[in-house]
Amino acid sequence: MSDEERRDSLADQAAAWIPPWERPTPPKPEPATDPDLGTGAPLEGPDRTKIAAAGESAGEPEAIPSAVEPAPVAEDAVGGDARPGEPEGEGGASGAPGKRGRRRPTPEPEPAPVLDDAELRGALEAILLVVDQPVSELTLAQVLEQSPERIGPMLDEIAAGYTAAGHGFELRRAAGGWRLYTRPEYATYVERFVLEGQSVRLTQAALETLAVIAYKQPVTRSRISAIRGVNCDGVIRTLVSRGLVEECGTEADSGAFLYRTTTMFLEKLGLNSVDDLPPLAPFLPDDVEELADATR
Repeated sequence: MSDEERRDSLADQAAAWIPPWERPTPPKPEPATDPDLGTGAPLEGPDRTKIAAAGESAGEPEAIPSAVEPAPVAEDAVGGDARPGEPEGEGGASGAPGKRGRRRPTPEPEPAPVLDDAELRGALEAILLVVDQPVSELTLAQVLEQSPERIGPMLDEIAAGYTAAGHGFELRRAAGGWRLYTRPEYATYVERFVLEGQSVRLTQAALETLAVIAYKQPVTRSRISAIRGVNCDGVIRTLVSRGLVEECGTEADSGAFLYRTTTMFLEKLGLNSVDDLPPLAPFLPDDVEELADATR
């Protein structure tokens, strides 16, 4: 075949090519007919006898079993739990009522039982007997799971009962809370028992410095030294190490550190606040003004 004949043959093939989407659909092949059932010709012999017997026994044409078993239908498609967002009562494809998937509510904790007055009194006394620092009414209410409105009046009643009974201890407010203390009239016996063979007292210089800070707080070191007339740096360090004094900022003008008493100071003295300190006037000498003029 020459080159020209080959080109003409390729051109004819390209012109005769039809895209697949434009090609006519081929006719579907007719299903094969069973030679025994699909023809109209009468059956003869043993085959005819077998079909007639089946029709007489069932009364209906024999069902042809399917070669493929149907797949099991999922429970959700028939009427299982409803998916989120579906209204309750709607089912799956068959229309059967479904179930809404509900989350079980978290059970609320049962409220604490309300203690009667006798039990509340005993619980408060037991706690106050073991605390090592004053405890507030709110803390007691949280521990006992009772209303704070009941704690304050009950503590007042307990304190009044101790006083009326003449016990060697008393319950009183101190440092914003409540704590048991020994009564002042028995202080000598307690001091003899606690301080026997011990030296835990503050020096005279420490007591004087602590008094100045207590009545003048917040106050700087230079002011304390000016009042006492001596350097107080070492004494202040001792009071800070014992937890009776603490820093509380700086002075705006000089930038010097300010000092004040701590909660432990109130606790040791059995005071609720520094406002409960005794006044200084009865302890001042009569010629205090003359002494002040002499030091100028």
